[in-house]
Amino acid sequence: MTPAKIAFGVSLVFLVSGLALAQKDKPADSQKKDNPYEELTRAPEKARGRRNPLENDPEVRVAGKKLFERHCAECHGEDGSGTKKAPSLRAEEVQGATQGTLFWVLTNGVVRTGMPVWSKLPEAQRWQIVSYVKSLGAPAAPATAKPTSPPR
Repeated sequence: MTPAKIAFGVSLVFLVSGLALAQKDKPADSQKKDNPYEELTRAPEKARGRRNPLENDPEVRVAGKKLFERHCAECHGEDGSGTKKAPSLRAEEVQGATQGTLFWVLTNGVVRTGMPVWSKLPEAQRWQIVSYVKSLGAPAAPATAKPTSPPR
């Protein structure tokens, strides 16, 4: 073997070893696929308890839908069912979250996933979007066949 081949082999061993050690030192949760709804659990208690001041206004959802179509549908899908870019807003995690939690996430964004910070939208518009998202509800369960009566 030539000295160049030996040096290349040694370099390759160090490179592979370094990559293996770097992967080993990563926290276990970073090796798993991130939970797209994890940010909902990070909302402070004060934010979770916030009430939507517009919740009794019948026009809020209509306005929220228009804002959703303009600002959110590109990533979350026209009906909020999610896309490759962003998760479903009809999921149990979102629908079970308080309106205050959703407002907090909308206001602060989720930078690590690419969700923008929407704090520049007027507060009333953010509450309108939250109202619309909550009105989406969970996805419909698949229809199941009705059981047949046993023969007599």
